[in-house]
Amino acid sequence: MQTRYHGIENIIGNVLMLRATDVGYGDLAEVTHGEETSLAQVIQLDGDKVFLQVFSGGRGVPTDASVRFLGHGLSVPFSDDLLGRIFDGSGRPRDGRPEPDADPVRVAGPSVNPSQRIIPRDMVRTGIPMIDVFNTLVQSQKLPIFSVAGEPYNPLLARIALQAEVDVIILGGMGLKYDDYLTFRETLEEAGSLSRTVMYVHTASDPTVECLFVPDLCLAVAEQFALQNKQVLVLLTDMTNYADAMKEIAITMEKIPSNRGYPGDLYSQLAARYEKAVDFASAGSITILAATTMPGDDVTHPVPDNTGYITEGQFYLRNGRIEPFGSLSRLKQFVNDKTRADHRKIMDRMIQLYASYRSTEEKRSMGFRMTEWDHKLVKFGGLFESTLMDLSKTLHLEDALDACWQILADCFEQEETGMPSELIKDFWPKAETSDRSD
Repeated sequence: MQTRYHGIENIIGNVLMLRATDVGYGDLAEVTHGEETSLAQVIQLDGDKVFLQVFSGGRGVPTDASVRFLGHGLSVPFSDDLLGRIFDGSGRPRDGRPEPDADPVRVAGPSVNPSQRIIPRDMVRTGIPMIDVFNTLVQSQKLPIFSVAGEPYNPLLARIALQAEVDVIILGGMGLKYDDYLTFRETLEEAGSLSRTVMYVHTASDPTVECLFVPDLCLAVAEQFALQNKQVLVLLTDMTNYADAMKEIAITMEKIPSNRGYPGDLYSQLAARYEKAVDFASAGSITILAATTMPGDDVTHPVPDNTGYITEGQFYLRNGRIEPFGSLSRLKQFVNDKTRADHRKIMDRMIQLYASYRSTEEKRSMGFRMTEWDHKLVKFGGLFESTLMDLSKTLHLEDALDACWQILADCFEQEETGMPSELIKDFWPKAETSDRSD
C-alpha cells in the first residue's frame, strides 16, 4: 500500500509542493481533503521536493490535505469498444456512457524504433482537391494546418474526418469552444462516421492540465490501433492552445521563460508528439494532421516556427481556402507517381499557370493593357478557384485530375498548355458528339 503524505508546503495556482521520496516524474497521485479526492500528476522533481499539478485545480485544497502516490503514470483504457466514444482530457467519458472495460496502455511512451519503420508509400485520400492533387497527404506523415483565428480549420478537419479513406479517426480537441465540440460531434454523428472515430476533447472551460494530456491520449490509442494493422489518422486542434497550456504551467512553476514566454523545451515537447507518426513495417500506420493557429498571422511565432522544423511541410489556410503557394507536402513525391500517370505533370503545370494568373491579376488591377493570353489566364484562374480551391466541394482524386484537364481544355489550346503530347493524347477531354439522324 502506498504511503500517504501530509503537509503541503506551498500551493501556487493549481500546483502543490510537498516533500516525498521514491516518486517518479509523471507519476499520478490522489489528493484527498475531506470527502473530496482529486487526481494530480508529478510535473517536477527537485531532490525530495515534489511538484504536483492538480487536474481539477488547487482552489479549496488545504495544506493538510493527504497525498497518495499511485506509483505509475497516466494510462488510457484501450479496446475496439473505444470506437464511437467521446472522452475528456483525462480520459473520462464525456458521452454519458460507462467507463470502458479495457486494459490500460501507457501514455506518452517513446517513439517507435526506426528499425520498425518503413519509407512512406501510400497516400491518404481526403476528397479535397487542394490536398489530394497538389499537396498529397501520405501515410505516416505529420503536417500542420497553419491558420489564424476565424478561419474554418475546424470545419476542414471535420470534413477530413468524414471523407478520409482510413480505418480509424482519432480526434483530439484542445481548448475548444463548446460550440466547436458540438459541431464536431454532430457532424460525425449525422454522417455515420462516429462509429470509426474516437474523440478526446478538452474545452476552454476544462482544467488547463487536461489540455496537455489530449495529444498523448490520442497518440497512445492510435498506436494500439496501428498495431492491429489499421491505418489511423490523428486530427489535432489546436496545437497553439496546447503550447499555451505549457506556457501557463511553466509560468506557475516560475521557470525561466524563453521566446515570448514559452518554455525552453517547447521544441522537444512538440517533437515528442509529432514523431509518433509512423508507418510500421509489419502493421498499420499513424498519420498526424494538426491545426496550428498563428497569432497575428505571424509564422515566426514560436509555435508555428518550431513546428515547421519538425513536420514534413504545412498547409496554409487563408480566406477560407488552402493556399497553393506556401503549402507543401514534402513526402508527396513518394506517391504521386503511383496514383495516375498524369498526376505529377498536371499538378506542376496547373500551379505554374495559376501563378501566371495571379501576376495577370496584379497587372489588370494597375490598369495595364490585357493581351489575349492574359484573358485566357483570367478565365483559368476563376475556374481553378471555383472548381479546385473551394473547400465545400468534394472530388475523388481521379475526378479532380479530370477536372484539371477540363479547365485546361476550357481555357487553352492543346499546344498552349505545355503538357507532354502523350499525356494530352490519353487525358485531354474528348469533344462531345451528338447522334443526329438525317
